[in-house]
Amino acid sequence: MATLDLKHLVVLTLQVSIFCTVFGFGLKLALEDFLCLVRRPGLFARSLVALFVVMPIVAVLLVQLFGLRHVVGVALIAIAISPVPPLLPRRESNASGAASYAMVLMAALAFASIVVVPMSVGVLERLFARPLEMAPSAVARIAFVSMVAPLGAGMLVRALASGAAAAIEPVVSRVSQVLLGMGVLALLGGTASAVLALVGDGTLAAMAVFILTGLAVGHVLGGADPRQQVVLALSSACRHPAMAVSIAAANFPDEQFGPAIILYLLLNIVLCAPYLTWQKRRIGLAV
Repeated sequence: MATLDLKHLVVLTLQVSIFCTVFGFGLKLALEDFLCLVRRPGLFARSLVALFVVMPIVAVLLVQLFGLRHVVGVALIAIAISPVPPLLPRRESNASGAASYAMVLMAALAFASIVVVPMSVGVLERLFARPLEMAPSAVARIAFVSMVAPLGAGMLVRALASGAAAAIEPVVSRVSQVLLGMGVLALLGGTASAVLALVGDGTLAAMAVFILTGLAVGHVLGGADPRQQVVLALSSACRHPAMAVSIAAANFPDEQFGPAIILYLLLNIVLCAPYLTWQKRRIGLAV
């Protein structure tokens, strides 16, 4: 019972982290910021294809190709259909990426996720003629509560009191980072041996292929501008671990997804670092 309570506490901590992160992101956005999507419809369309079409298909193919165990397969698909987190603009800014495009893309994906993510589950089921055992209604509910509601609330606060929004945004951002760190550390502390056990059964290879494919797909569809390439490459390869845990746990509350999600997170950090360094150097040379 104590273990079950601890598991629920960790999941709740991660969910609150998502809420705070997205709410803080909304505090920095105004409706007029979305005009950049109107100016670059082709780029936005390619972004949607990369994130909501290509990467979920890649995930299902990897599950079949590597014959991944059920819990790992569910975790990888949950990662693939999770909306991109608004943590990414920080990483993209560090690599001299197009920060404004990154911010608006994250917001647009948050709003789109409540419709597109459940649809992607249904499309994948038909495409591969097999149930994915993820309830679209559960995914839609998580997308709304975790992404759409806090983002809309943050934007509303900014619209009504921009000064207050600017003042509380750093606090909200710090709280979200602390909670995410606590949740991830709790998962890692309780699943370290289970994470290591996944290294030799094809899970590590499948997740590496998923991340590297995401970087390649985003880089190509990002166009010729290396700043846009950084944004879409990271957006395609990266997902918020807490969102993936929430989606997986909502559909399979009795299974342990922490080890697979933690392995993905650690591998993501390692594999994305060289790409970020390379792109930062390219962008510096292009200036």
